[in-house]
Amino acid sequence: MKNFSIVANIVLAVAVIVLYILHFSGSHTSSSSSQSSGISTEGLAIAYVNSDSLLTKYDFFKDLEKQFTEKRDKLTSEYQNRGMGLQREIENFQATAGNMTQNQARAVQEDLAKKQQNLMMYQEQLSQQLMQEEARMNTDLYDKVASYLRTYGMDKNLQIVLTYTKVSGVLYSNDSLDITNEVMLGLNEAYKNELKQGVTKSDSTATK
Repeated sequence: MKNFSIVANIVLAVAVIVLYILHFSGSHTSSSSSQSSGISTEGLAIAYVNSDSLLTKYDFFKDLEKQFTEKRDKLTSEYQNRGMGLQREIENFQATAGNMTQNQARAVQEDLAKKQQNLMMYQEQLSQQLMQEEARMNTDLYDKVASYLRTYGMDKNLQIVLTYTKVSGVLYSNDSLDITNEVMLGLNEAYKNELKQGVTKSDSTATK
């Protein structure tokens, strides 16, 4: 599952598309909307986030990727150890088969065939486990980014926050619409506070 960062990038690309449908009164002028972050036209305030840049600098994503890589490597190592153990049994059978009776050899072959089948099933289970873990992490990433952007968008009176990547289909965008750095700093600050609160809770529990 080495493509976790790619999948997460796609998820983030969806997450940063946040739409706020606001009802403007007839007295709401374009001059008041021009105070919003980004370029406003007749009450429409738009901004964008470069998801490629955001992912490389978002501490929460870095931690997710590290956790996923460690778990993947651990499960891969467990599978390889089982595979090598089975390989040794096969080699041992091949070396000693000549000293066995036909029934003994057939019994060992059947046992090895079952173990090989179990190993294949174990591999499938690991793949499913990693896929589920990846999906969970992508959901966590989506939830955090989308939640932050909802609050950010309302605070800045934004109606639309778009994502910008090399494959997004956007050939040009005005730099004044780019809120990537500001969003990245805000996300990292929020994540930092979450970590602090988590440590505080742990400490308070330990002292009781």
